[in-house]
Amino acid sequence: MSSMLKSGWNAGVSRRSFLKSSAALGAAGLLGPTLLTWGARAQGADGEILTGSHWGVFKAKVEGGRAVAATAWEEDPHPSHQLPGVVDSIYSPTRIKYPMVRRAYLENGPGADPDSRGQGDFVRVSWDDALDLVSKELKRVMDEHGAGATYAGSYGWKSPGKLHNCQSLMRRMMNVTGHGFVNGTGDYSTAAAQVIMPHVVGTLEVYEQQTAWPVVVENSDVLVFWSADPMKTNQIGWVVPDHGAYEGLDAFAKTGKKVICIDPLRTETAKSMNAEWIPVRPQTDVALMLGIAHTLYTEGLHDQDFLDNYTSGFDKFLPYLTGDDDGTPKTAEWAAGITEVPADKIKELARLFAGNRTMLAGGWAMQRMHHGEQAHWMLVTLASMLGQIGTPGGGFGLSYHYANGGSPSADSPVLSGITDGGAAVEGAAWLTESGAQSIPVARVIDMLENPGQEFDFNGTKATYPEVKLVYWVGGDPFAHHQDQNRMIEAFKKLDTFIVHDFQWTPTARQADIVLPATSAYERNDIEQVGDYSLKGILAMKKAVEPVFEARSDFDIFADLADRAGKRQEFTEGHSEMDWIRSFYDAAREQAQQRQIEMPDFDAFWDEGYVGFEVPDEAKQFVRYGTFREDPLFNPLGTPSGLIEIFSTNIEKMGYDDCPPHPTWMEPVEWTGAQNAKFPLHVDSAHPPSRLHSQLCGTKLRETYTVAGREPCVINSADAESRGIADGDVVRVFNDRGQVLAGAIVSDDVHPGVIVLHEGGWLSPVEPGKVGSLDAYGDANCLAIDVGTSKLAQGNCGHTGVADIEKYAGDLPEVTVFAPPAAAE
Repeated sequence: MSSMLKSGWNAGVSRRSFLKSSAALGAAGLLGPTLLTWGARAQGADGEILTGSHWGVFKAKVEGGRAVAATAWEEDPHPSHQLPGVVDSIYSPTRIKYPMVRRAYLENGPGADPDSRGQGDFVRVSWDDALDLVSKELKRVMDEHGAGATYAGSYGWKSPGKLHNCQSLMRRMMNVTGHGFVNGTGDYSTAAAQVIMPHVVGTLEVYEQQTAWPVVVENSDVLVFWSADPMKTNQIGWVVPDHGAYEGLDAFAKTGKKVICIDPLRTETAKSMNAEWIPVRPQTDVALMLGIAHTLYTEGLHDQDFLDNYTSGFDKFLPYLTGDDDGTPKTAEWAAGITEVPADKIKELARLFAGNRTMLAGGWAMQRMHHGEQAHWMLVTLASMLGQIGTPGGGFGLSYHYANGGSPSADSPVLSGITDGGAAVEGAAWLTESGAQSIPVARVIDMLENPGQEFDFNGTKATYPEVKLVYWVGGDPFAHHQDQNRMIEAFKKLDTFIVHDFQWTPTARQADIVLPATSAYERNDIEQVGDYSLKGILAMKKAVEPVFEARSDFDIFADLADRAGKRQEFTEGHSEMDWIRSFYDAAREQAQQRQIEMPDFDAFWDEGYVGFEVPDEAKQFVRYGTFREDPLFNPLGTPSGLIEIFSTNIEKMGYDDCPPHPTWMEPVEWTGAQNAKFPLHVDSAHPPSRLHSQLCGTKLRETYTVAGREPCVINSADAESRGIADGDVVRVFNDRGQVLAGAIVSDDVHPGVIVLHEGGWLSPVEPGKVGSLDAYGDANCLAIDVGTSKLAQGNCGHTGVADIEKYAGDLPEVTVFAPPAAAE
C-alpha cells in the first residue's frame, strides 16, 4: 500500500521549498564531504557539470576535483529534495574503497565457514588478485557443476545509463566467455500484475503510457488514487525522470474537482490535493472493489453495453459477484466486514463513480501481497462495469504513480543501449532471455533451499537448479527481499557470493568477494530523460574521477572477459566514449529518418542535453481510445481480443490459488483472520526520502530518522494501549524477525496498521546469527517470503503482521552505516 507520513514530517517537497531545504541541508553538512581523507580527493575539472540520476537532471558543483553540491536543473519542474543525498553518496563513510575478500574464503577457499558471512572479517587484496579469484571460481563452478550452478539473475535499481548497465554487462561477460548461468524473470515492483495483465488486457500494462495528464485535467470529474501516492513516488524514474507528472497533479488540484485516496494512510497526495481519504484495512482492496461492483450491478448502474461489446466472460464472473455460485453475495455489507470501510461509503463510491467521468489510478502495492494477481484484475473489471475505458479521462491507469506516467510523449528517437550478448531487449536487463534457465526473481531463496524441486509459473512447470555461486551487481537483495533471516540461512549454502557495489550495503557485507564499483557520477554515460515522455537525451557526464580504487563495471567485466581470452568480444574494440557516441549516432539516424533535428555528437556532448517537441496529439492521448473506437480493427492481445474478465487460459492451468476470474481470497496472514498471530499489519511502503535502499547510507538519513532508527508510524490509539509515545524506540516483532525503530504517533495511519518503510539497511546486533535483533529497522525482516500464487510467483512484501512494544533494554549501536573495521 502506498503511503506517506505523519503530517509535516519530511513529506514531498515543492519547487519553492526545495531551495529552502537545500540551504538547510547545506547548513547541516549534507552538501559537503563526509570522507575527509585527502587521499580520497579526485583531481578533476572545477565548475558545474550537468549530469543525471534516478532523482532527475542536476548540476554537480565541483571544487578542487570534489563534488560539493547538487543544484537543481532549471528546467526541472519539481526537483527532488533527495538530491543532496546523491552527492553525499560519493563520499559517504559507507563507500567501498578497495577490493575485499572474506578472510575465511581467502584462506580456505569456496564454501569456507559460511557462518562468518556478514561479520565483516574482510581482507584487502589487489585488483589483480580479486579478479583472478573471480575468474577461477567462475570457471571452477562451470567445469564442475555446469551451467545451472551460477545464478546471475542479479536484480535491482542499477544506475541509469545506456552503457553502464551493470546487470547487462555482467550477463554480457558471462555470455561471451561461455559461462552458463541461471537468470531471473520479472521484477519485484510489479511481478503479479505483469503476469496477470497480459491475460486480461493483452499487455504488461503496468509499464504502459497512461491517458495524458492534460486529458485527465480537462475531462476527469473524479480522480481516484487507489493504493498510490504519486506525489511521493514520482520523484524517481528508471531512467532520468522529467517530473512532468507534478504539473498534471498540480493542475488537477487547482480545478477543485474530486480527488479520492483509498489507502491505509493519509498520503502526501491526499494532503497536497485536498483529497477525501478512505482508510481501508490492508490487503482487502479486492473485497472493496467487489462491494462497489455488487452495488453497481444491483442498482443498475453498470454499463452492460460496454461489457457486451468490449469484454469477455462477465457472465461467468456474475454468479460469483451475486453469490449464486457460492452462497455469498459480495454486497457492500459483506465488503464492509472485511475492509473496515462502512457499507454506506462503499455504496456512495459506486454511485459517485458511475455518475461521473472517473479515472481509477491504481498503485502497485496492492499486487505485492498474497494473491496479488487479483487486485489489478478486479480493478480492470470494475472499470469495465463503469464502461468508461477508452474515454477521455475515464477508465483506469496503473502507472500514474511511477516514473511520471501520463506525461505526454515527445516526438523523439529511442536511445539504444549495450546488450547482454544474449536474446535481450536493448538496455532492459530485466527482460533478457539469456541464460541456461530462468526463475521468477522473487523465488531466489526457494531456489537455494530446494534444488531439484518442481515449481509452477504462468502455466509452465520447471525445476529449481542447484546453485553454487551467486553473482550480484546493481542491487541489494538483503534489503529488497522478504524474510531476511530465512535469506541469511539460505545464502550459507553457497560456495561463493560475489558483489559489485560502491557502498557497504547489507548485501555487500554478506559477500565473499566485494569489488568496489564507481558511482554513476564517476563515469560517462548517456540516458533519456522521461520514462514515458522521452523528452530529451542527456549526456551523463562524469563529475569527478573515481575515488579510492573504484572501477567501472564495464572495465571490471572487460578484465574478466580478458582472462577468458574474450576481451575483444566483450568490448567490440570500443572505449567508453565510443559506445556512448554509437548510441547517440543511432538515435540521430532514427531522428533524421523522421525529420527530427539533432546536433552531431560533439555538439551534443558539449551542450549536454538535446530536447524534443511534444506534439499536440500526444497531449490528447487516451489509453485504449482506438480500442474503444473499433475493437474489431484494434483488438487487444488477448485470445478473444477483448478485456478478459474470465480467462479460459488461466482456467486451463487449474491453479487452486488463482481462479479464472477476479476473486477475494484471504491472504496467508492478515489482521482480519481468525486467531491472527499478531494484531498489527506492517505496511512496508516506499520511503519518501530514498529510492528503496538507495541513499539510506548517506547523511540524508539524518533528516528523517527517529532516535537514529528507521521511523515507524503508529496510530495514536494503538500507541496509547501499548504505552508508546512519540520519539520512543520500539521493538517490532513477529515469528520471522525483530527490529528496532523510532515511533511516530499519528492519526494519519489507520488503526491496526503500522508503517515501516522498506529499504532500511539491515544492522543485526549479532551479524550472521539468524534471528538477531536488527538495530536499525529493516521491514523485510518481518515480511513473509511466499509467492503471490502459482501464476506469477511474485513477492509478498506487503503481507505481514506483527506486534510492537516500547523497547526497554540498552539500546544497541547501529553499525551498518560505518564500514567493516578492516575496510576503513
